Amino acid sequence: MKRIPWTLILFVAAFAIPWAGSRFYTFIATDVAILALFALSLNLLLGYTGLVSFGHAAYFGIGAYTCAISMKTLGLPFWLGFPAAGVMGGLFALVFGFFCVRLTKIYFAMLTLAFAQIVWAVCFKWNGVTGGEQGMPNVPYPDLDWIGAIPGLGGFRVGDRFYFLTLVLVTLAILALRRIVRSPFGRILTVIRENPERAEFIGIDVRRYQLAAFAVAGAFAGLAGALFGIFNRGVFPDFAYWTKSAEVLIMTILGGMGHFWGPAVGAAALTILNLQITAYTQYWPLILGSILIVLLFAFPGGLVGTSIDLFRRIRRGRDAGRP
Repeated sequence: MKRIPWTLILFVAAFAIPWAGSRFYTFIATDVAILALFALSLNLLLGYTGLVSFGHAAYFGIGAYTCAISMKTLGLPFWLGFPAAGVMGGLFALVFGFFCVRLTKIYFAMLTLAFAQIVWAVCFKWNGVTGGEQGMPNVPYPDLDWIGAIPGLGGFRVGDRFYFLTLVLVTLAILALRRIVRSPFGRILTVIRENPERAEFIGIDVRRYQLAAFAVAGAFAGLAGALFGIFNRGVFPDFAYWTKSAEVLIMTILGGMGHFWGPAVGAAALTILNLQITAYTQYWPLILGSILIVLLFAFPGGLVGTSIDLFRRIRRGRDAGRP
């Protein structure tokens, strides 16, 4: 049985959204694409390595500020600011991770939160560089005229062109992440997640692999932050605040941690739910909490995990009914 090329199908479907002619749909699709990359980067830690991070937003914020400072303050082009965001996110994750992986379980999680709060405090108070509490508004769009020169894309607005750019970059990042989790490195991470003591017993340097996963996840979070800062037309300290870490953690759990596409599904579901529910009530946090309680007790595998289990049960039942 041939595998279904989900990445290609999703890319083509997402690429066609601006042709619907609605700015709103393009806006939501851009938001979902960026947050999906952010959640997928956390899944490398949470779903594949078994490390619960409460401070993943730190690298998202570092990436956002790095790209914004590069483009707005230093006047560098996007093609330098974007990779710089990933490099800075990865470097800071490497430094913070060096200390975090020396602890386990709740102590690890709390130390990630502590580092994230330090990053947030620096962003909040360093007025000369980050703009302090006011942040950095009016982050410019990159030069997107070259997209207009592509046949069929000349009539689209700047927001649509940025969506095309975001979609291509996020797709490339997702392909790289999938390559990583399917590589020998990714398989060792799952071994560490299942039983770190046994992994160490058979000769795996657990801390070294955990640190590498921490740095890679930070780099991809930094790339997502760079895109989000431009999309948001500004970078603010809230990008690195603990609530942003909680938001991406919820996306990952909602979609299904450990399943590659789970966090992306969770990002889409949470964004759409937020839009729909806040249109009717101001008690979105109350409803979100209720959804999480039901999810954790009734569907611990998340949306993707539950769907896969249901599909397998149906197929087993169908196979059992055959003569």
